[in-house]
Amino acid sequence: MTKRARGNVDDVLAALADPTRRRVLDTLAAHGEATATVVAAELPVSRQAVVKHFAILDRAGLVTSHRQGREVRYAVRPERLDTAARWISELAAEWDARLARIERLAESDPSRGDP
Repeated sequence: MTKRARGNVDDVLAALADPTRRRVLDTLAAHGEATATVVAAELPVSRQAVVKHFAILDRAGLVTSHRQGREVRYAVRPERLDTAARWISELAAEWDARLARIERLAESDPSRGDP
């Protein structure tokens, strides 16, 4: 993974570290596109808090926004989640390979006394 892609993953994981932001993202995904007012109505936080969470999610590239009249409408950018998911899958595969090597070494260890 390139240094830039790694930085993108770091931004995504940092944004998703907060449980309220994950709920904001889940709520937004359920609506497809929504305003901060609509999202706040479904969460135990204020509209202003939701706007702050959207700002962090936007910096991480997880949401996009556009003005429609007086409203700002937000939508999820799933491709950024895909980048993080690929990194997690790669990491899991590396650990699986390491654990498989350890298992092979343990099974072939002559000091165990197996016949």
